[in-house]
Amino acid sequence: MDAIRLGPLYIPIAVALSLAAVLAATLVAEWFQRRRGIDPGTTLWRMIAAGFISARLAFILKHHAIYLAAPLSVFDIRDGGFASMAGLIAACVVGAELTRRHAALRRPVLACMLAGCAVWFGGTLLNQALTPAHTPMPDVMVRRLDGREVALRSFASRPVVLNLWATWCPPCRREMPALMAAQANHPEIAFVLVNQGESAATVAAYFERERLPVSVQSTTIVLDPGSQVAARLGVAGMPTTLFYDAAGRLRTRHVGELSPATLADKLAAIRP
Repeated sequence: MDAIRLGPLYIPIAVALSLAAVLAATLVAEWFQRRRGIDPGTTLWRMIAAGFISARLAFILKHHAIYLAAPLSVFDIRDGGFASMAGLIAACVVGAELTRRHAALRRPVLACMLAGCAVWFGGTLLNQALTPAHTPMPDVMVRRLDGREVALRSFASRPVVLNLWATWCPPCRREMPALMAAQANHPEIAFVLVNQGESAATVAAYFERERLPVSVQSTTIVLDPGSQVAARLGVAGMPTTLFYDAAGRLRTRHVGELSPATLADKLAAIRP
């Protein structure tokens, strides 16, 4: 499962699990306050803030060259650009320091941390267990803009970035320049942008209006009028991007907008 649907909103599963972990830790903190008269809440929220900031900073440092080119993008966290392990370590260090001189807080804070980690890791493992290990590229026919049909699997002779998008989708439009720039830097990877449910005229008009090239090196724009690809892959919302290695194995997938830094992070998993 990639995302959880709440009405018209789609929440990426990683975000949902993080919120659930914070909620679990907060509930445990409230229990200690009501039943034991000990309030670990302030310490807990300081740990959460330290973990959040550290996870973001670690990700930014990893891709510093990209962020130096667009400094204000460090504040745009919609793409989920965080280094989870760095955040967890920072939270533990801050928690240890804050409770070093307050022995009464150690057990409540530890209980909060264990509750949050149990929810996060447990949810992650459960989601992985329920997700097919090797989701193959769908065996469907798609259309090029000139009307010719082509098998989607015909692109799988090398690593593939499969992006499901539509012109009416604002995040899809915002990430398009990043996808175009990435494929220009990685001609060894096939970027296949699969439009869902729209006509060739609509797609061609969009690219002309935005002054984006319809074909750049390895990039291929194809149409999926019946949205068969999304249905076969169980895609909950757009944009969704899937990353296949040269052997045709699905290595990772991302729901929501991709920033240049997050895209670079995902490409590392499939680059030959």
